Amino acid sequence: MRIDRSVFPFITLAWLPCVALVWLGKSVIAIPLFLLGLFFLFFFRDPIRHPPEDEDAILAPADGRVLVAGPIQTETPPPGDWRQISIFLSPLNVHINRSPIHGLVTNIEYRPGKFFPAYRSEAASQNECNEIWLRHDRQLVVCRQIVGVMARRIICRVETGMRLLSGQRLGIMKFGSRIDLFIPVTATICVSEGQSVRAGETIVANFSKLDDFEGVATVR
Repeated sequence: MRIDRSVFPFITLAWLPCVALVWLGKSVIAIPLFLLGLFFLFFFRDPIRHPPEDEDAILAPADGRVLVAGPIQTETPPPGDWRQISIFLSPLNVHINRSPIHGLVTNIEYRPGKFFPAYRSEAASQNECNEIWLRHDRQLVVCRQIVGVMARRIICRVETGMRLLSGQRLGIMKFGSRIDLFIPVTATICVSEGQSVRAGETIVANFSKLDDFEGVATVR
């Protein structure tokens, strides 16, 4: 299985002193560090995913459990009218984030903040986050990466102007975190609260097929 390159500083931190302890004949003390390194390999795993061939599908941007699936429940939504799908990632979930749609990156905006546990409601409006705006034809979605009490760093690997495929890797959030996905009010939500989803494979909503749709939010 592929491992994300972000793992290397953590592996070095765990296994370099582990090797030194083994060399000094203190193998028993080295065991926790060896196990910690194995956990880092597990956490930064990057499995292959197979997105469905449906251009109207909006895919889960992260593995995890659905916290919100319906009307807006955050105090600080992006400008415009939206519906919200929020996904909580535990430390055991795959933390690679993927594009929910096939489209153009129109804007990326980082916002510093606090580090409340990602499952709490105030995390959505007060925690450090990074927003990625994506346009599919005339319709927009916003993918908001939000850190938690353990996840203290967001890595975004896309740039404004890039064209992404559905399920393409966006970046990674290190350790527990959440993603808030904002979709047009005309989209049909296909998941419910408490459901487990897989990034790049689970269809969480479908775009409206209205030919005269005039974007619910303005492209920034």
